[in-house]
Amino acid sequence: LKKAAEGTDNVLYPMREALKARATVGEVCNALREVWGTYIPSDAF
Repeated sequence: LKKAAEGTDNVLYPMREALKARATVGEVCNALREVWGTYIPSDAF
């Protein structure tokens, strides 16, 4: 999943395989956060 997220591959298929292998949603989210980080909205109003 992390390898797909680091490139331009579709992350849906590796995510589905990870979940089939009994990975938790938290583990999947943490893997994606490691690659993409977290969104912090700007306070521009």
